[in-house]
Amino acid sequence: MNGDIRNLKFCYIGGGSRNWAWVFMKDLCFEKEIGGTIFLYDIDMEAARANETLGNRLMEAHNPGQFTFTAESSLHKALEGSDFVFISILPGDFEEMAVDVHAPEQYGIYQSVGDTVGPGGLNRALRTVPLFQEIAAAVKAWAPDAWVLNYTNPMSVCTRTLYEVFPRIKAFGCCHEVFGTQDLLIKMLAWEGLVQEGEVTRSGLTTEVAGINHFTWITAASWKNIDLFPHYQKFAEAFGECGFKAAGGNWFNSYFSSGERVKFDLFKRYGLIAAAGDRHLAEFCPSSWYLKNPAWAEGWQFSLTPVSWRIAQREELREKSRAYRGGAAIPPPETSGEEGIRQIKALLGLGNLVTNVNLPNTAQFPLFPAGAVVETNAFFSRDSVRPLVSGGLPNPLRNLVLQHVWNQEEIVRAAVARDLEAAFRVFLNDPQLRGLDRDRAGDLFKEMTAKTLPPALGYKMPWRNQ
Repeated sequence: MNGDIRNLKFCYIGGGSRNWAWVFMKDLCFEKEIGGTIFLYDIDMEAARANETLGNRLMEAHNPGQFTFTAESSLHKALEGSDFVFISILPGDFEEMAVDVHAPEQYGIYQSVGDTVGPGGLNRALRTVPLFQEIAAAVKAWAPDAWVLNYTNPMSVCTRTLYEVFPRIKAFGCCHEVFGTQDLLIKMLAWEGLVQEGEVTRSGLTTEVAGINHFTWITAASWKNIDLFPHYQKFAEAFGECGFKAAGGNWFNSYFSSGERVKFDLFKRYGLIAAAGDRHLAEFCPSSWYLKNPAWAEGWQFSLTPVSWRIAQREELREKSRAYRGGAAIPPPETSGEEGIRQIKALLGLGNLVTNVNLPNTAQFPLFPAGAVVETNAFFSRDSVRPLVSGGLPNPLRNLVLQHVWNQEEIVRAAVARDLEAAFRVFLNDPQLRGLDRDRAGDLFKEMTAKTLPPALGYKMPWRNQ
């Protein structure tokens, strides 16, 4: 890595992002120890140029001289010599995601997110893997020593593909879902009267994490010398039926909120704390548990996120982006709670860090296949990310998680080979598809792939024009 921490080179693949890129920009407004240039690469260069303008205006207003943003149309130039690479892309567009999420509804299958598992997540993986093969090859060619932070879903599949193409890559997947559950534990402490609001932050908790992305589990948790599991059991019993309402909010006010009932139910089933949002957790389980239909999900106090909402939000963000580029007032800086900058600083030798990340299994997750991407805690230090060994999962839960691990392994193999027959076998093996016979599942699979996998990806699809 570059020895000059004030003159680092960052490559942001998906640099036109109006989500993670904006979060990153606002976090950088507070960073004083490191500096450098962020090269924004995107297939939508107008979006990248708009972010160049916004990023530089934010820095001029709040952190002058520290960071510079530059839109770059060449991936080669954006990557070459980079110290750090961010990947935050949308595989395809929301039109394809609408097929992922809503085509299965015609077959009685409902998804609350549709980007990780289930028919939507698996179909998304088929168009994502080829893109990540190209990215991995580009990193290998032009920035082989860079650290690569992936934020794109399906997280496990994307990260696995990077290592499949370039085994020596220094990549890890970043997800904030565990942070939300850690925040819930802090709310639990306040509910019990053990702390005052704002007295404890996530860094004050000690949690052991094990699982796969969006189906992650806290296997041990403590605050000071207090084991939090007995407190969580009482918490789950108190709110398991009525749901937990945080101060000032209701679960139905946002597609991304919930009453935490799925978490509480999974705790009763397995005795561990599920550490992701309810809308993600539900998709890893048989549909009869939480996703029979929209009304059933509503009873469990979470929502199905329609892609129409995402499309409407995209238009709102585009309008904001145009306004910022045209000189409108920029958004105020704010810290997001994301750990990307802390991870970067630890990798530069500016203090160690323990946090949860997604990495290939090198024995940190007992009894799981070697090389499969799992989510556990890891120790960050100078130029090193060392996964920490977890205590594993109890047998009934491990069996459920393992099914998804093998599905993710096999969907990567199928996508790399552009083999839709192999992909269909994985499709049939997902818990959400259990209610369909093979012929109906085949009809759904053909419909989804025909509408979302462009010929350029190289899949053979005789049914495309049927």
